[in-house]
Amino acid sequence: MATPEYEVTAIRYARRDGRRAEHFIGGDPHDAPMPMDYFVWLIRSAERSIVVDTGFTAEVAAKRKREYLRSPKAGLALLGVSAAAVREVVITHMHYDHVGTFRDFPQATFNLQDAEMRFVTGRHMRHARFARSFELEDVVGMLRMLYKDRLRFHQGTAELEPGISLHHIGGHTPGLQAVRVHTRRGWVVLASDASHYYEHMDEGRGFPTMFNLGDALEGYDRLRGLASSPKHVIPGHDPLVMARYPAVSTELEGIAVRLDVMPRE
Repeated sequence: MATPEYEVTAIRYARRDGRRAEHFIGGDPHDAPMPMDYFVWLIRSAERSIVVDTGFTAEVAAKRKREYLRSPKAGLALLGVSAAAVREVVITHMHYDHVGTFRDFPQATFNLQDAEMRFVTGRHMRHARFARSFELEDVVGMLRMLYKDRLRFHQGTAELEPGISLHHIGGHTPGLQAVRVHTRRGWVVLASDASHYYEHMDEGRGFPTMFNLGDALEGYDRLRGLASSPKHVIPGHDPLVMARYPAVSTELEGIAVRLDVMPRE
Protein backbone atom coordinates (compact mmCIF):
# COMPACT_ATOMS: atom_id res chain seq x y z
CA MET A 1 0.00 0.00 0.00
CA ALA A 2 1.13 3.54 -0.72
CA THR A 3 2.41 5.53 2.25
CA PRO A 4 -0.23 8.07 3.33
CA GLU A 5 0.43 11.74 2.68
CA TYR A 6 -0.27 14.36 5.33
CA GLU A 7 -0.80 18.08 5.45
CA VAL A 8 1.63 19.81 7.84
CA THR A 9 1.10 23.28 9.28
CA ALA A 10 3.24 25.49 11.51
CA ILE A 11 1.20 27.69 13.87
CA ARG A 12 2.95 30.71 15.39
CA TYR A 13 1.69 31.45 18.90
CA ALA A 14 4.37 33.72 20.44
CA ARG A 15 7.55 35.64 19.72
CA ARG A 16 10.35 37.55 21.37
CA ASP A 17 13.06 39.95 20.36
CA GLY A 18 16.66 38.80 20.54
CA ARG A 19 20.15 39.37 19.23
CA ARG A 20 22.53 37.10 17.39
CA ALA A 21 25.00 36.84 20.24
CA GLU A 22 22.30 35.23 22.41
CA HIS A 23 21.62 32.40 19.97
CA PHE A 24 25.00 30.78 19.31
CA ILE A 25 27.45 29.01 21.57
CA GLY A 26 30.46 31.30 21.75
CA GLY A 27 28.38 34.31 20.77
CA ASP A 28 28.50 35.95 17.36
CA PRO A 29 30.64 38.79 15.96
CA HIS A 30 27.61 40.51 14.42
CA ASP A 31 25.63 42.62 16.88
CA ALA A 32 22.37 42.38 15.00
CA PRO A 33 18.74 41.61 15.87
CA MET A 34 17.65 37.96 15.69
CA PRO A 35 14.02 37.58 16.79
CA MET A 36 12.60 34.20 17.77
CA ASP A 37 9.22 32.73 16.88
CA TYR A 38 7.43 30.01 18.86
CA PHE A 39 5.46 27.33 17.03
CA VAL A 40 3.28 24.31 17.47
CA TRP A 41 2.67 22.02 14.50
CA LEU A 42 -0.38 20.25 13.13
CA ILE A 43 -0.18 17.04 11.11
CA ARG A 44 -3.45 15.93 9.58
CA SER A 45 -5.20 13.86 6.98
CA ALA A 46 -8.86 13.06 6.37
CA GLU A 47 -8.60 10.37 9.08
CA ARG A 48 -6.62 12.00 11.89
CA SER A 49 -5.11 15.12 13.43
CA ILE A 50 -1.85 14.93 15.40
CA VAL A 51 -0.42 17.91 17.28
CA VAL A 52 3.30 18.32 17.81
CA ASP A 53 4.07 20.24 21.02
CA THR A 54 1.69 22.38 23.04
CA GLY A 55 3.56 25.65 23.60
CA PHE A 56 3.25 27.71 26.78
CA THR A 57 0.50 29.57 28.63
CA ALA A 58 -0.19 33.30 28.88
CA GLU A 59 0.98 33.18 32.50
CA VAL A 60 4.34 31.71 31.53
CA ALA A 61 4.63 34.24 28.70
CA ALA A 62 4.28 37.06 31.22
CA LYS A 63 6.71 35.41 33.63
CA ARG A 64 9.36 34.89 30.95
CA LYS A 65 8.66 38.15 29.10
CA ARG A 66 7.53 36.65 25.81
CA GLU A 67 5.02 38.29 23.48
CA TYR A 68 1.97 36.03 23.51
CA LEU A 69 0.07 36.21 20.23
CA ARG A 70 -2.55 33.54 20.92
CA SER A 71 -2.84 30.26 22.78
CA PRO A 72 -1.91 27.14 20.81
CA LYS A 73 -5.52 26.01 21.36
CA ALA A 74 -6.76 29.19 19.69
CA GLY A 75 -4.33 28.74 16.82
CA LEU A 76 -5.60 25.22 16.21
CA ALA A 77 -9.20 26.46 16.32
CA LEU A 78 -8.41 28.84 13.45
CA LEU A 79 -7.63 25.72 11.42
CA GLY A 80 -10.84 24.03 12.43
CA VAL A 81 -9.23 21.71 15.00
CA SER A 82 -10.54 21.48 18.55
CA ALA A 83 -7.78 20.81 21.09
CA ALA A 84 -10.38 19.06 23.23
CA ALA A 85 -10.89 16.46 20.49
CA VAL A 86 -7.23 15.76 19.65
CA ARG A 87 -6.28 12.19 20.51
CA GLU A 88 -2.52 12.20 19.80
CA VAL A 89 0.13 14.72 20.82
CA VAL A 90 3.88 14.46 20.33
CA ILE A 91 6.05 16.24 22.90
CA THR A 92 9.42 16.78 21.25
CA HIS A 93 10.95 17.65 24.63
CA MET A 94 9.77 19.11 27.91
CA HIS A 95 11.11 22.65 27.87
CA TYR A 96 8.49 25.16 28.98
CA ASP A 97 7.71 26.31 25.42
CA HIS A 98 6.90 22.83 24.11
CA VAL A 99 4.68 21.22 26.76
CA GLY A 100 3.01 24.06 28.65
CA THR A 101 -0.64 23.88 27.56
CA PHE A 102 -1.01 20.10 27.71
CA ARG A 103 -4.08 20.54 29.91
CA ASP A 104 -5.94 21.94 26.89
CA PHE A 105 -5.83 18.44 25.34
CA PRO A 106 -8.01 16.38 27.71
CA GLN A 107 -8.45 13.40 25.36
CA ALA A 108 -4.87 13.14 24.15
CA THR A 109 -2.17 10.56 24.66
CA PHE A 110 1.24 12.23 24.89
CA ASN A 111 4.27 10.71 23.16
CA LEU A 112 7.65 11.24 24.84
CA GLN A 113 11.10 9.70 24.78
CA ASP A 114 12.16 7.68 27.84
CA ALA A 115 15.36 9.71 28.05
CA GLU A 116 13.44 12.97 28.42
CA MET A 117 11.45 11.82 31.43
CA ARG A 118 14.61 10.47 33.06
CA PHE A 119 16.21 13.87 32.50
CA VAL A 120 13.46 16.03 34.00
CA THR A 121 13.03 13.78 37.05
CA GLY A 122 16.71 12.99 37.59
CA ARG A 123 19.87 14.40 39.11
CA HIS A 124 20.53 17.05 36.47
CA MET A 125 17.60 19.13 37.68
CA ARG A 126 19.73 20.06 40.70
CA HIS A 127 21.57 22.43 38.35
CA ALA A 128 19.93 25.76 37.59
CA ARG A 129 21.48 25.86 34.13
CA PHE A 130 19.31 22.89 33.11
CA ALA A 131 16.30 23.36 35.38
CA ARG A 132 15.59 26.94 34.35
CA SER A 133 14.27 25.82 30.95
CA PHE A 134 11.48 23.78 32.56
CA GLU A 135 8.36 24.67 34.50
CA LEU A 136 7.95 22.40 37.53
CA GLU A 137 4.17 22.28 37.14
CA ASP A 138 4.58 20.97 33.58
CA VAL A 139 6.81 18.16 34.84
CA VAL A 140 4.39 17.30 37.64
CA GLY A 141 1.51 17.48 35.20
CA MET A 142 3.13 15.02 32.81
CA LEU A 143 3.76 12.66 35.71
CA ARG A 144 0.04 12.86 36.40
CA MET A 145 -0.58 11.93 32.76
CA LEU A 146 1.63 8.89 33.30
CA TYR A 147 -0.45 7.73 36.25
CA LYS A 148 -3.58 8.23 34.15
CA ASP A 149 -2.11 6.03 31.40
CA ARG A 150 -2.00 8.95 28.98
CA LEU A 151 1.75 8.96 28.40
CA ARG A 152 3.33 6.72 25.76
CA PHE A 153 7.09 6.26 25.96
CA HIS A 154 9.48 5.65 23.09
CA GLN A 155 13.11 4.63 23.02
CA GLY A 156 14.79 5.78 19.83
CA THR A 157 12.85 5.47 16.57
CA ALA A 158 9.14 4.65 16.53
CA GLU A 159 6.38 4.67 13.93
CA LEU A 160 3.44 6.67 15.25
CA GLU A 161 1.26 6.06 12.19
CA PRO A 162 2.08 4.94 8.65
CA GLY A 163 3.97 7.92 7.23
CA ILE A 164 4.69 9.51 10.63
CA SER A 165 7.69 8.50 12.74
CA LEU A 166 9.56 9.76 15.80
CA HIS A 167 13.36 9.94 15.90
CA HIS A 168 15.51 10.47 18.97
CA ILE A 169 18.10 13.20 18.33
CA GLY A 170 19.24 14.43 21.76
CA GLY A 171 21.69 17.28 22.15
CA HIS A 172 19.54 20.21 23.23
CA THR A 173 18.03 17.86 25.81
CA PRO A 174 18.85 14.17 26.24
CA GLY A 175 15.40 13.08 25.05
CA LEU A 176 14.74 15.54 22.23
CA GLN A 177 12.92 13.89 19.32
CA ALA A 178 12.17 15.04 15.77
CA VAL A 179 9.09 14.08 13.75
CA ARG A 180 9.29 12.74 10.18
CA VAL A 181 6.15 13.14 8.06
CA HIS A 182 5.34 11.90 4.56
CA THR A 183 3.76 14.69 2.51
CA ARG A 184 2.94 15.38 -1.11
CA ARG A 185 6.38 17.00 -1.52
CA GLY A 186 8.25 14.16 0.16
CA TRP A 187 9.53 13.52 3.66
CA VAL A 188 9.35 16.62 5.86
CA VAL A 189 11.19 16.63 9.19
CA LEU A 190 9.97 18.80 12.06
CA ALA A 191 13.29 19.34 13.78
CA SER A 192 11.89 21.22 16.75
CA ASP A 193 14.88 22.37 18.82
CA ALA A 194 17.31 19.96 17.19
CA SER A 195 17.93 23.09 15.09
CA HIS A 196 16.43 26.30 16.45
CA TYR A 197 17.28 28.28 13.32
CA TYR A 198 18.20 27.26 9.77
CA GLU A 199 21.61 28.73 10.47
CA HIS A 200 22.38 26.26 13.26
CA MET A 201 22.10 23.25 10.99
CA ASP A 202 23.46 24.95 7.85
CA GLU A 203 26.63 26.18 9.58
CA GLY A 204 27.10 23.47 12.20
CA ARG A 205 26.65 25.82 15.15
CA GLY A 206 24.92 25.23 18.48
CA PHE A 207 22.24 27.04 20.47
CA PRO A 208 23.47 28.04 23.97
CA THR A 209 20.82 26.03 25.85
CA MET A 210 22.50 22.69 25.38
CA PHE A 211 22.96 19.40 27.19
CA ASN A 212 25.32 17.63 24.77
CA LEU A 213 26.85 19.62 21.92
CA GLY A 214 28.32 16.54 20.26
CA ASP A 215 24.91 14.91 19.99
CA ALA A 216 23.45 18.13 18.60
CA LEU A 217 26.09 18.42 15.87
CA GLU A 218 25.70 14.77 14.90
CA GLY A 219 21.96 15.34 14.95
CA TYR A 220 22.17 17.75 12.02
CA ASP A 221 23.37 14.91 9.79
CA ARG A 222 20.55 12.76 11.13
CA LEU A 223 17.96 15.39 10.27
CA ARG A 224 19.28 15.74 6.73
CA GLY A 225 19.30 11.98 6.31
CA LEU A 226 15.66 11.67 7.39
CA ALA A 227 14.40 14.42 5.07
CA SER A 228 13.92 14.29 1.31
CA SER A 229 16.33 17.25 1.07
CA PRO A 230 17.74 19.94 3.39
CA LYS A 231 14.81 22.14 2.31
CA HIS A 232 12.50 19.58 3.91
CA VAL A 233 13.92 20.19 7.42
CA ILE A 234 11.88 22.69 9.46
CA PRO A 235 13.70 24.43 12.35
CA GLY A 236 11.97 25.00 15.64
CA HIS A 237 12.07 28.79 16.13
CA ASP A 238 13.16 30.55 12.94
CA PRO A 239 10.98 33.46 11.73
CA LEU A 240 12.14 32.56 8.22
CA VAL A 241 9.67 29.66 8.33
CA MET A 242 6.84 32.21 8.14
CA ALA A 243 8.57 34.03 5.27
CA ARG A 244 9.49 30.97 3.22
CA TYR A 245 6.21 29.06 3.35
CA PRO A 246 2.77 30.16 2.15
CA ALA A 247 0.02 31.06 4.57
CA VAL A 248 -2.83 28.61 4.93
CA SER A 249 -5.16 31.44 3.83
CA THR A 250 -5.14 35.21 3.49
CA GLU A 251 -6.86 35.46 6.87
CA LEU A 252 -4.10 33.40 8.52
CA GLU A 253 -1.18 35.38 7.10
CA GLY A 254 1.48 35.61 9.81
CA ILE A 255 -0.28 32.94 11.87
CA ALA A 256 -0.15 29.58 10.06
CA VAL A 257 1.86 28.34 7.07
CA ARG A 258 1.76 25.12 5.06
CA LEU A 259 4.94 23.01 5.23
CA ASP A 260 3.81 20.26 2.86
CA VAL A 261 4.46 22.53 -0.14
CA MET A 262 7.83 23.68 -1.42
CA PRO A 263 9.23 26.85 0.16
CA ARG A 264 9.70 30.08 -1.73
CA GLU A 265 13.21 30.69 -3.02
